[in-house]
Amino acid sequence: MFQPPNAVRLHVSLAAIEPEIWRRLVVPADWTLDRLHLVLQAAFGWTDSHLHEFRIGGLRYGDPALLDDGFGDPRVFDYAEVRLQDFVGRDGSFTYAYDFGDDWEHLIRVEEWLALDPAPRHALCLEGARARPPEDVGGPWGYEDFLGIIRDPAHEDHRSTLRWAGGHFNPEWFDLDLINKNLRNALRANARRRLHQPRPKAPKG
Repeated sequence: MFQPPNAVRLHVSLAAIEPEIWRRLVVPADWTLDRLHLVLQAAFGWTDSHLHEFRIGGLRYGDPALLDDGFGDPRVFDYAEVRLQDFVGRDGSFTYAYDFGDDWEHLIRVEEWLALDPAPRHALCLEGARARPPEDVGGPWGYEDFLGIIRDPAHEDHRSTLRWAGGHFNPEWFDLDLINKNLRNALRANARRRLHQPRPKAPKG
């Protein structure tokens, strides 16, 4: 007996950055795009403090109250009215843009539609790699400059830049358990959002 898909596995990566910053996610198929927005924020550790939109098949999906500027830009479709399962069978890739100043473009590839038993109740991160860049760092090129500065103790801005980033920053940092904890809480109105990476734990002994 055919069971319609109730989940989707997505591969999400940040454009224009090498080595790749990415997450592999399983998300309930009946979730709307505004929920997927919260999933992506939690999976990458963003603070949900900037404008954002999905771009699918040449159309824009987001919050019309925030994105419709009245100056003739393409219409914004309400992402709270569109479910992931509405795209079953369509082209398997789309993008999510966050922070129109830094312009973080997330490349989202649909890997597989899944029929899970039991049906998932929240999103799950299966694997991934590397930390997301600091908020307001200046996009992919600003992030490259940032890494060069924090890696060079002799740079005149080394200490102030590191202090701005919370005192430490490890571009290879990735904590799957913490990401999944954040994903379980992603839809809560009071979900905790960290501006900076957690401080590294002191070695025992």
